[in-house]
Amino acid sequence: MKAVTTSPPPSDVDAVRPRPSVDVVLPCLNEADALPWVLARIPAGWRALVVDNGSTDGSPDIARALGATVVHETRRGFGAACHAGLTAATADFVCFCDCDASLDPSLLVPFVGEVADGRSDLVLGRRRPQGWGAWPAHARAGNLALARMLRRRTGLRLHDLGPLRAARREPLLALGLTDRRSGYPLQMVVRAADAGWRVTEHDVPYRPRTGASKVTGTWRGTWQAVRDMSRVLHEPAVRQDDTAGGVRR
Repeated sequence: MKAVTTSPPPSDVDAVRPRPSVDVVLPCLNEADALPWVLARIPAGWRALVVDNGSTDGSPDIARALGATVVHETRRGFGAACHAGLTAATADFVCFCDCDASLDPSLLVPFVGEVADGRSDLVLGRRRPQGWGAWPAHARAGNLALARMLRRRTGLRLHDLGPLRAARREPLLALGLTDRRSGYPLQMVVRAADAGWRVTEHDVPYRPRTGASKVTGTWRGTWQAVRDMSRVLHEPAVRQDDTAGGVRR
């Protein structure tokens, strides 16, 4: 059974080291109100890649004015936006974060440090709700069900499949991710497990989002997301050799 490490993030002592090159992928669909808060928290020296997925509220212009690089993805879907950001990234390390102000991208600093130091290949944020309405009951129930299915499929004892995560760019691309809907985050974890990656999760505060959720804001949206992810769990394992993607075993 594969082990998942759950522990506090590394100490801030690591911050004295030179920062590696990092791109932060921010899938975006009508997040004009949240963008200023999110982009203000991108660590200095990192690049924000705001992937616009068809916004009608001026989000691309706001993001560009705030210093972000804007990528346009016309194919609708969370996975489509995330993968467009991954393929547009050029940094050694790539992070993912929702663009709705529910998660603070500055929390990714120790995540990247853990990957850079070789302690993990994929670091995930385990969401801890802060305040009423941060994580609706139906969304939490769906996430718990998926975590249990993931454990049966891969042996990974994760508690959350949250969007805050960090890994190296080239190994991520080598996973050959194909889902372009809600199953993308799960497919990343499943294929990483199949490839023998070391997966770590750390607690992160989860705030009430700004605006309405496009995926899990309703029971119907949650059900569709669970259905997408269930399909991913039933895919046959994708085997990679011991050096696939440059991940150290």
